Amino acid sequence: MALSDLQIRKKVPTGKQEKLSDSGGLFLLVHPNGGKYWRMAYRFNSKQKTLSIGTYPSITLLQARTKRDEAKALLAANIDPGEAISKKAKKVAAIEIQLAEAVAEDQQFENVAIEWHLKHAPNWKPSHANKIIGRLKLDVFPWIGKRKTSEITAPELLSVLRRIEARGALETAHRVLANCGQIFRYAVATGRAERNYAADLKGALPPVQGEHFAAITEPKDIGELLRKIDGYKGGLITRSALALAPLVFVRPGELRHAEWCDIDLNKAIWKIPADKMKMNRVHLVPLSRQSVEILKELQPLTGAGKYVFAGAYDLNRPMSENTVNKALRTLGYDTKTQMTGHGFRSMASTLLNEQGFNRDAIEMQLAHSENDSVRAAYNRAQYLPERIAMMQAWSDYLFSLKYGANIINIQRA
Repeated sequence: MALSDLQIRKKVPTGKQEKLSDSGGLFLLVHPNGGKYWRMAYRFNSKQKTLSIGTYPSITLLQARTKRDEAKALLAANIDPGEAISKKAKKVAAIEIQLAEAVAEDQQFENVAIEWHLKHAPNWKPSHANKIIGRLKLDVFPWIGKRKTSEITAPELLSVLRRIEARGALETAHRVLANCGQIFRYAVATGRAERNYAADLKGALPPVQGEHFAAITEPKDIGELLRKIDGYKGGLITRSALALAPLVFVRPGELRHAEWCDIDLNKAIWKIPADKMKMNRVHLVPLSRQSVEILKELQPLTGAGKYVFAGAYDLNRPMSENTVNKALRTLGYDTKTQMTGHGFRSMASTLLNEQGFNRDAIEMQLAHSENDSVRAAYNRAQYLPERIAMMQAWSDYLFSLKYGANIINIQRA
């Protein structure tokens, strides 16, 4: 019976190679990994041969039949259709079959993991994708990478996680467990494992304590910190980054990757692209008068380059991720117990909440996650005017602390 397009679309792999016949020698070869390949069986000079036509759905059923008919026309003219194909096409077809067969035959965990990663990486940020494959190569593959996925046991996987935990990287161990769970689920879906063995390890690792970043939140101490920043003896780029950090309280990575093209000094707004944000959403940072002044002072130095806070030797590379923390240590602060670059966020969050600002507006300005995407979009639009006023009030308040003015309510600052 001839094939139908619906029948082909609904066909799922069964764990072994299958052959679906159409007509006139045309058939579809379904590999265990889900690949579908058009082939045509024919005889030439009394020898049985197979012609590679292409892959489905790149080659539709109708197109495959057309190519079959073209091959039959060549046979009628006593021409071998296989020989008529160019050497390049035959080479590509051979590689295609070899790769498909290699994936179908190779049941090793490492290969399943790499295949899973390649399928999902296009939907992730490059940095996130690199971290995942890096963790697997460092902490997983050396111990169970060559094992057949279906033969790996829960205790065997736990021993891998214990090695990570033993070096004090408990959070990494949890992330590796989550990644292995995703890989096992993919292996189950593609017929290379019977179940997700990582699920058996739920509760096997101790919970991760919430990450704490050292931060100064006492107004008197904040004023002293800001005065020390003003007196910083290092370069202008670093001093400007230190000065701007408490005013905008973005994540350190977002600060050092700030680009001039994303900042509109006339409109006093910094629009951070989604691919630079942890939550993968565009983030707007209203710039106070003080923030604009800091950026205008720095612009003659780095404005011709890409990054606002450029590296010391290349205006088209951002400053080092350790620059701000190193500068804080130069100012006399222990970045483990007193103050860190990330601590400016805790400083702002603590005091803005204490002063009674709208919690949703604060969370939106901190770019924290919002589970409801519709509500998140609504809040971004609704709270922008409030956030603009809040950011100016916050800057005014910080400057009042720095210059030793009477400490008043931030909303009246």
